[in-house]
Amino acid sequence: MADRVTVIGWDGSPLTDVARSALGAATLVAGAAHHLALPEVPPGAERIRLGSVDLAARRIAQHRGSPVVLADGDPGFFGVVRALRAPEHGLEVEVVPAVSSVATAFARAGMPWDDAQVVVAHSRDLRRAVNVCRAHTKVAVLTSPGAGPAELALLLGPVHRTFVICEALGTEREQVTVLTSEKAADHVWRDPNVVIVIGGSGTTAPPAGRPTGTARGAQQGGWIAGRDPGFPGTVRGWALPAPAYATVLGESESQQLRALQLARIGPRVGDLVWDIGAGSGAAAVETAGFGAAVIAVDRDADACERTATLARRFGVQLQVVQGTAPDVLEDLPEPDVVRIGGGGASVVAACAARRPERIVTHATTRDEAEAVGRALEDGGYAVECVLLQSVELDTRGWTERERAVAFLVCGHRPHQ
Repeated sequence: MADRVTVIGWDGSPLTDVARSALGAATLVAGAAHHLALPEVPPGAERIRLGSVDLAARRIAQHRGSPVVLADGDPGFFGVVRALRAPEHGLEVEVVPAVSSVATAFARAGMPWDDAQVVVAHSRDLRRAVNVCRAHTKVAVLTSPGAGPAELALLLGPVHRTFVICEALGTEREQVTVLTSEKAADHVWRDPNVVIVIGGSGTTAPPAGRPTGTARGAQQGGWIAGRDPGFPGTVRGWALPAPAYATVLGESESQQLRALQLARIGPRVGDLVWDIGAGSGAAAVETAGFGAAVIAVDRDADACERTATLARRFGVQLQVVQGTAPDVLEDLPEPDVVRIGGGGASVVAACAARRPERIVTHATTRDEAEAVGRALEDGGYAVECVLLQSVELDTRGWTERERAVAFLVCGHRPHQ
């Protein structure tokens, strides 16, 4: 039985001496069709088309001989190494790496990528990859059949981005195309491909048709790969007071209430959050600051403009939609979490029908809180309600400056 497998990364360049030697001695070779067609694969070796890595790993573990797995790019970066190292297979893994397809894609585009998010897109959870593209200005998407450039573009909808689509990297069929996202759905793209998604406020994408350029506003001389985990801009902290936003917060927008709302929302990268009744935009901007994609909805045009302006000032990406809930919600993509700043039980019921994981709202009276709670319960949610009272003191004389009272109501969808 095999207890050792060599994994060789392939980026289209000639194999190294180490890789050629390992492949030449192989008695079993697993890989995609284009890997198995390489002239270095021994004619007498057993060949396995690599579909399910777990199934291939079980076959490799039972093999008597010298198995080799071929994989595109760096097999340790979103590749087969993780699955092969699973304890149940009992395999010792030796890796011969190559340049990752993500690094190659950015090299072809002439762009740095230490400030990029990297996601894997599958048809079963494509929306999470799309949400990252909504929330961030530079994202590399490792696609798969059924979750490629066209599907990404369709789910992005009105959120406009520039796509750098790198097809069949490292092969004779390699092609790099730059176009706007709304045009990507009109083409048939070859697998495998990597899509670099660029855009949003404060960025400059490569011009269509020419794969070169950089993103203005991206980290310059940063200290950590990917997005800086701190809140955008120079302000430290969250649930900030009105002066931090240079605006006036509404009566129901106290920073203490917003702090608890954010705690219950728990925004994460890959989430899509609806902020209905965005008001000043403070809650939407702070939610986006945690890396979630945000759609801020308000019926008031001035509120929408304030929210967009605040987002630009703090350097976060969000979509602003003007309209009255619940009607305006019908065409929005499915949310993971909803914050409702106004609208009452009817809006809560409409949101519950879309089955987000959580719905967070507030009420100013107990009767309103009970009505909202019933709407959540009728929608199948477990309900939490907290009476929150905060008193702001003027520390010059330690006298009361402002008092805020609100019922925080949160609905949690029971996990199946």
